[in-house]
Amino acid sequence: MTMPEADNGVDISTAVVEARGLGLTFETNDGPVHALSDVNLSIGKGEFVSFIGPSGCGKTTFLRVIADLEQPTAGAITVNGTTPDKARKDRSYGYVFQAPALYPWRTIERNVALPLEIMGHSKAQQKERIARTLELVNLSGFEKKYPWQLSGGMQQRASIARALAFDADLLLMDEPFGALDEIVRDHLNEQLLQLWEKTNKTICFVTHSIPEAVYLSTKIVVMSPRPGRVTDVIDSTLPRERPLDIRETPEFLEIAARVRDGLRAGHSYEE
Repeated sequence: MTMPEADNGVDISTAVVEARGLGLTFETNDGPVHALSDVNLSIGKGEFVSFIGPSGCGKTTFLRVIADLEQPTAGAITVNGTTPDKARKDRSYGYVFQAPALYPWRTIERNVALPLEIMGHSKAQQKERIARTLELVNLSGFEKKYPWQLSGGMQQRASIARALAFDADLLLMDEPFGALDEIVRDHLNEQLLQLWEKTNKTICFVTHSIPEAVYLSTKIVVMSPRPGRVTDVIDSTLPRERPLDIRETPEFLEIAARVRDGLRAGHSYEE
């Protein structure tokens, strides 16, 4: 079937994620919960896309649909041109959760090795990939440490390394820095941009922070309260190289104001 070009200019035939009329309703004892409604979105290769909206708007649910952890009840979605189920079985994505979710009895290198062990990589391959990914997240030298011996920020970097270890092109990140203090968060935002530049991954990133969304993204998806809908898609005009002080520029503040206006228009403060 030939599909048209998406409204935002992304060629659907090359889209990493393509959603059309996507909806998801959970059936509960108290009645149906409409988590997502009529979501239309195309994400191109190499984009950094942030999802922002109030709690309960479906940001994480949409990520979970991409990852085949939830199944939509309406519409359609493809990941790398195939079904989320096949993409999951093909190990087409890495997933970074809100908490690091590291095994405390495994060292950092053994935590990073876990997906490689499951996938049957040889010891030599595991060693090479562990060294490479820990270097990418600036954790070389901490291979033998246990998670409890590292700071929260370092644990989250180890979690990112684990998601990168098997070299999937798509990285799904569910508010990975939300529990960290502002100074650590700023530092990890800088490191994440450097990582994205080095690897050219496609990144889908959930956040509640307007400055974080604007600073990191090539595209910002603003979502409404439940049922989650896409109310605005903002293509960033910021350069790829972004020092932290870019957040004081008129261009940055203009994009942040549009995001804020989109959230207000979606009644995100009336819960």
